[in-house]
Amino acid sequence: MRSPKSRSRNNKSNRNRNNPGNIINRVYDSSGPEGKVRGTPQQIIDKYTQLARDAFLSNDRVAGENFQQHAEHYTRLLSEAQKEMDARRQQTEQQNRERQQREKEERDARAERKSSQDVAGDGDQPDVAPQPEMMADASESGLVETPESKPKKAPARPRKPRKPAKSDTPTNDQSSDQPGDNKAPDAPEAAE
Repeated sequence: MRSPKSRSRNNKSNRNRNNPGNIINRVYDSSGPEGKVRGTPQQIIDKYTQLARDAFLSNDRVAGENFQQHAEHYTRLLSEAQKEMDARRQQTEQQNRERQQREKEERDARAERKSSQDVAGDGDQPDVAPQPEMMADASESGLVETPESKPKKAPARPRKPRKPAKSDTPTNDQSSDQPGDNKAPDAPEAAE
């Protein structure tokens, strides 16, 4: 049986092979003549170019050519990745343009169908199902009567305000010398 440690190492290597991801931003380990160089392809290119320049300045043409070949390898890798990305971008843009064109055509077709149906007398008319006879008694239908279904009553006339009650004692506003002011409150008024 395998140990969990070896399994995790295998999973990491499989993960990188199955999902390449964005090559431009991926970090590489390059084993060059001067040891390992680690970084993105652009960083590795810059490092090998600098090493090649240093080798040529120290009159080591063989090491300089070797560093230039390593830099050229990552340059090709980077240019291929950029071509793939450009091709994917163009393909996505083309698909988006086609999808937008289809959606526009569908909207136009729907608007045309709707405008042709809006013209009076044109287009299909819906079938009307025959209505059953109205039931004379609501209790036969089994439906519950709601306030909305009841017939509306005529609004009641507003009441007249009450007349103020007359008191036995005269107030400041009333004078006692007027005839008929001394009537008892229970006595009915005489009709004229």
